[in-house]
Amino acid sequence: MKIIHKDLKNGEIKFRITNPDDLWFLSHIIESGDLVKGKATRKIKVGADKKDVAKKTFFLAIEVEKLDFQPKVLRVSGIIKSGPEEVTLGSHQSFNLEVNSELTLIKKKWLKHQLQKLDDAVKERADILICTLDRENATFALLKPQGYSIVSTLEGEVEKKGFDQVSKDFYAQIAKQLEEYVERYKPSKVIVASPSVWRENISGKISVEMKKKIIFATCASGGKRGIDEVLKSEELKRTLQEDRVTKEVSLVEDLLTRIAKNGKSSYGFDEIRKCVEAGAVETLMIVDKFLFESKEKGKYNALDKLMQQVERIQGKVFIISYEHEAGKKLYGLGGIGALLRYKID
Repeated sequence: MKIIHKDLKNGEIKFRITNPDDLWFLSHIIESGDLVKGKATRKIKVGADKKDVAKKTFFLAIEVEKLDFQPKVLRVSGIIKSGPEEVTLGSHQSFNLEVNSELTLIKKKWLKHQLQKLDDAVKERADILICTLDRENATFALLKPQGYSIVSTLEGEVEKKGFDQVSKDFYAQIAKQLEEYVERYKPSKVIVASPSVWRENISGKISVEMKKKIIFATCASGGKRGIDEVLKSEELKRTLQEDRVTKEVSLVEDLLTRIAKNGKSSYGFDEIRKCVEAGAVETLMIVDKFLFESKEKGKYNALDKLMQQVERIQGKVFIISYEHEAGKKLYGLGGIGALLRYKID
């Protein structure tokens, strides 16, 4: 995302969407009641008798009513507040935001977590390539701001009778695939994780130049389970501490650990509201799916008020993606959790 103009005194920021991940960030930032300005295509009646219909592009401002997020499009719908004479004020209009779309977003008040989310989107965020492997399988995934996506898998030819009998070409295939993906995706980091017994096998097939880009890690198994394990790994926390997904996983795991030990934690909207009122919330976590559902059910105002209260008591607010396992775990606890400064009876 590229910021074109910023005037926080008047609550106004203009930006250009530069990649599909920006749409995910914006789906968390744009809210009902915000004003969005941009170009939109609209059907209008033309001709002397106004019987013909034509599509024209106008510069409009709408007051947002709802959002519909898809991987490649964010649809923002609302009521037209300003536009040219041909457009009826008060009628409905939608913006279909895509890569290269430009828009201006105006809020009555920008919250800290919203500005932080915008900063995250503006940063250059190269994907992280992860490869987890065991003696039978290698899985390649790209780690992105909203979670990770599996790129491909390789199956090795294994003789079941012998533990060490793996096709000699299997690790060479993995090394070749790594080089191809590094060339294609140009990731900022490459992580290769496996049970320690297989590290020497794969390391011996990787070129010296490639090894300079790779962080080797240990996991119990390959596949998706291995990727989830890597994201929780103490071994990689320092390396990946700037990564959004790793941060989210770490926060949720901290919450689950505290809950298991009856520590300084809380979950569920009503319980957390009591903790906020007592000034005890240090970190508030909300699953994006829970946030969207609150908007659909007309309960978002109460949730928004809670987030503002947390910021007023110098707490931090994190929107957790439902796309990864940690987000699903938090959603199972009601979609909202908190790390506390001190316990509340």
